[in-house]
Amino acid sequence: MGRPGRNAFNQIAGRMKNDGEVDFVIANGENAASGRGPSPEITQALLGAGADAVTLGDHCWDSREMVAGIDMESAVVRPANLPKGAPGRGYVRVDTPEGTVTVVQLIGRVFMQPNYECPFQQIERMLKGELANDKVIFVDMHGEASSERMAMGRFLDGRVSAVFGTHTHCQTSDETVFTKGTAYITDLGMTGPKDSVLGREVEPVIRKFLTGVPQKFDVAKGDPTLEGAIVDVDMKTGHARSIERVRIRLED
Repeated sequence: MGRPGRNAFNQIAGRMKNDGEVDFVIANGENAASGRGPSPEITQALLGAGADAVTLGDHCWDSREMVAGIDMESAVVRPANLPKGAPGRGYVRVDTPEGTVTVVQLIGRVFMQPNYECPFQQIERMLKGELANDKVIFVDMHGEASSERMAMGRFLDGRVSAVFGTHTHCQTSDETVFTKGTAYITDLGMTGPKDSVLGREVEPVIRKFLTGVPQKFDVAKGDPTLEGAIVDVDMKTGHARSIERVRIRLED
């Protein structure tokens, strides 16, 4: 979420990777540019800071440069169920010393844009088609409704390694490994300023609720924190062994 989130990611995720705490990093860059969708330069900065893949979301076209240049961004994933003809790719494969990791993004339709394709039907086609032989698959389910994200996790249990919810900026405490081996959490949370309302300055948001008058929602600055989850995956079977949610405050 904005510059505070990028700073927290740069310092914390890079250290965790360098120290061997994690082997592979996926960053949701949906709000990385002042709370809006990132430019190619910002996605490259996230990749340079330790991300192996960057997912987007409903703000993926906020940057005109991203619309024009996303086809050249080999590690950037936009929702796979956008309308046909959208630029970019809905999944990427990343080779690692331990094997290939596939990252997919889907976007929900409940309380979201009406022109998205059905995410359930889209991932079903992918798993029977181009991803049929992939073992380790991480799915970023970007959506508003917790029920839709949870249903996707259940739908994909045993068929992918993990399903992570993103979009609502509020980390949930329901991390689990389902019975067939898929790790799940409804929302990873937000990497950004926690002294805020979803990453925005508090007072303008409260004024908008009190008065109904539009306000300028600047990105807040206080208490930058990284939130997310760490999953341990069996690279041979693709099944998750464990999932742990994390919340790490950036040291002053």
